[in-house]
Amino acid sequence: MYDRFKRKINYLRISVTDRCNLRCEYCMPAEGIKMLPHDDILSFDEIAEVTRVAVSMGVDKVRITGGEPLVRKGIVNLVKMLSDIEGIKDLAMTTNGMLLTKFAQPLANAGLHRVNISLDTLNPETYQKITRLGKLKDALSGIAAAKKAGLCPVKLNCVVKKSADEPDAKQVKAFAEEQGLQVRFIPQMNLETGEFGIVDGGDGGNCKICNRLRLTSNGNIMPCLFSDLVYNVRELGAKEAILKALGNKPRSGSVNSMSHFNNIGG
Repeated sequence: MYDRFKRKINYLRISVTDRCNLRCEYCMPAEGIKMLPHDDILSFDEIAEVTRVAVSMGVDKVRITGGEPLVRKGIVNLVKMLSDIEGIKDLAMTTNGMLLTKFAQPLANAGLHRVNISLDTLNPETYQKITRLGKLKDALSGIAAAKKAGLCPVKLNCVVKKSADEPDAKQVKAFAEEQGLQVRFIPQMNLETGEFGIVDGGDGGNCKICNRLRLTSNGNIMPCLFSDLVYNVRELGAKEAILKALGNKPRSGSVNSMSHFNNIGG
């Protein structure tokens, strides 16, 4: 399917929860934020149905995000439900890696193809400062578990303030090369001011070739991360919500004053 600017839209990012076991300083305040009521969160059956409709319309790439998707109870079951949908060529997940030692192999067995794991530094003290609650050793154990389970290619998401030339980013790059991993350097973003940039090592932030829609955990189809436009699947039905998002997808992102990274998935 194509939007009004002739961009082929074949990628659906699905936020399955707004909850997270970390409090990364660029994602949410230390005290956390008000969580969505459980009744507002889409069930696995609802997520699978929206995905089936999206795939029937041309989506063939799906990514599961959060918050932190691995804190959603029964997440392996959802992965199996999505992997059973004919037409999905790429089923991936973005995670902070804290729980991957437990979940990597079950996720692979359920049909997950690959993972992106957040890693902004290899300094334990800096890692704890950035994440507020995390331990670097747990992230590294998660990376090792993902490799062992065959969730490849394992990609590292490294948030940078300005560029990949920063000391922490250089260390992450060296680690990735040593471990046979891929790395993406993501400029730190601000939804409310519209501050974003093109991902170094990926396509994110490049509005000219944007191929994605987003499904939030409470059922909103978002045509753009940096936009307040939302179309709710419970109110409109999956197909109509997708069509409206597709028809109103902006040429370029601007600002988002209504949402937070923890409930969009980035």
